[in-house]
Amino acid sequence: MKPIKHILVPTDFAASSAEAVELAIILAKQFDAELTLLHAWELPVYPYMELMINVDELTKNVEKSAAQYLQTKLNEVKARVPRTKSVLKMGAPWQQIIDAINEVRPDLVVMGTHGRRGLSHALMGSVAEKVVRTSPVPVLTTRAPVSVDAS
Repeated sequence: MKPIKHILVPTDFAASSAEAVELAIILAKQFDAELTLLHAWELPVYPYMELMINVDELTKNVEKSAAQYLQTKLNEVKARVPRTKSVLKMGAPWQQIIDAINEVRPDLVVMGTHGRRGLSHALMGSVAEKVVRTSPVPVLTTRAPVSVDAS
């Protein structure tokens, strides 16, 4: 087995991603590995979208916000794992994650899953599932703890 020297952590900034980032930080410290945070974003596409809004302006605004969120997360993680960098990509998240794997060559991917089931899973699919099925490197998935209402 190849040693773990580089870990890729895709994030959508949701609770499940936060859990994955925390796990990746623990693993990076344990293995003295480098971390790469990845955020992939995309715009919903509708045939009538250009009639309602300026798509170029929307794209620039979304990309700017995504970059700011990623920079904030990068700063937080770098305080704990100095050998951390980030990558921002536009496109279908699962495909951008696979492309990033081929570009940055991590030894492991650590990513969160939303844990969708049933119709929601069937309609939306699972980014994590697609990555697990197509990744050339091992993928470790984690899910944020489910909160239970005690009332």
